[in-house]
Amino acid sequence: MRPLYLAGGIASVALGAVGAVLPLMPTVPFLLLAVFCFARSNPEWERKILEHPQWGPQIADWRERRVIRRPAKLAAITAMSAGAIFTWATLGAPWVYVSLAILVICGGWIATRQE
Repeated sequence: MRPLYLAGGIASVALGAVGAVLPLMPTVPFLLLAVFCFARSNPEWERKILEHPQWGPQIADWRERRVIRRPAKLAAITAMSAGAIFTWATLGAPWVYVSLAILVICGGWIATRQE
């Protein structure tokens, strides 16, 4: 099982890196998955993610208290809104409805988490 967790962790870090530059892709959820996988396969890499100055505190907040800080909430919802506007401007209907559904479902869930 260890090689599968390692592969899952690496894939999750890669997706999180993509999410760091694309507004429709999240970063922290993929890094949370990576930390989960690395805890079971490579504790050194888990530690490196948890000690990262940008992403580590957000991941620690979620792991320890299941909270999302207000700036992170605003950034996530703003990025999803920008993605929906971009989808509307470039693809229009019916594709914009997919972006709007993501915004409403995921953004609503994020907005209701404790701070």
